[in-house]
Amino acid sequence: MRFNFTTLTTATALALGLAAAGAQAQTLRIAHVDPDEWTGSKKGAAAQIFRNIVEGETDLEVEIFPAGALGNEDELVGQVQEGLLQMAIVSGAMSKACPAASVLDIPYTFSSATVAWEVLDGEFGEALSEHCLEQTGMRTLAYGETGFRNFTNNVREIRTPADMEGLKFRVQPIPLYLEMVSGLGGEPTPIAWTELPNALSTGVVDGQENPVGVIYNNGLHQLQKYMILDGHVYAADFIVVSDEFFQTLTAPQQEVVTRAAIVAGNMGRSIQQWTTAQGVLSVQEEGMQVYSPTAEELAMFAEKAQPAVVEFLRGELGENATWIDELQSAVAATQ
Repeated sequence: MRFNFTTLTTATALALGLAAAGAQAQTLRIAHVDPDEWTGSKKGAAAQIFRNIVEGETDLEVEIFPAGALGNEDELVGQVQEGLLQMAIVSGAMSKACPAASVLDIPYTFSSATVAWEVLDGEFGEALSEHCLEQTGMRTLAYGETGFRNFTNNVREIRTPADMEGLKFRVQPIPLYLEMVSGLGGEPTPIAWTELPNALSTGVVDGQENPVGVIYNNGLHQLQKYMILDGHVYAADFIVVSDEFFQTLTAPQQEVVTRAAIVAGNMGRSIQQWTTAQGVLSVQEEGMQVYSPTAEELAMFAEKAQPAVVEFLRGELGENATWIDELQSAVAATQ
């Protein structure tokens, strides 16, 4: 069953209409919500390297629509499903269209980025791609990276779950995140992204959680004193294509598009690794205290956070809950 989306906004419809008017039969349109630049935008860099490879090796023309020009991630997924857009690079929206993808958000599943890459690029990632193709009509050509999410706060240094007790953390309005923070002893508070700086400044919440690059690039480190690099959730980018469109391509075109997507995903991962490393140094230079927990401490966090989230997901996924066990087996085999 396909995920239902609201009607396209006038601006989105107009943009698509203009693109279609000037497009030839062999034009491939790809969209994302990140800035369109090489050095700090994982999706931006991925889309550009994808275009370079495809246009260099096929007769396909690639048009990039960055920075949410065609809508938010939910809208982009809907457009790919409806055939209005050929490709998109999305992260969180994928689990709405294909609920099984939400198992990747189980906290403290991946001990490192390399473990996540091996799992996603291996049999588990291939199987998840096939499952989501059946569910959505979108083929996942490759996986990129949005990065590990970390907690920050303005009250005290966090080293163990006991230090989370009583602290209010802004979270996305997603049940899984509410369960995770509650399990760790904190008080989850759903707040819109646009309202987060004011909520931190006024003390409505004590802290928040995001990838390091997001924290630094949006100046959140200037409103927070402490960060723990606990990496509680690893977020992946999904580089998806309309399978209906993909099947219209010749075999050589399909090979190039698939290979270009894999290179693009790796480019996104590289950019994200760079922005994380640079971000940690930058926030420290500007006065933020950053703590890297030990393996034993991370095990304490996992013991507190995972049971409630896994129980919640098993209830939400029903017969698809087997993906939880598949993921856990793949991670165990990799580690």
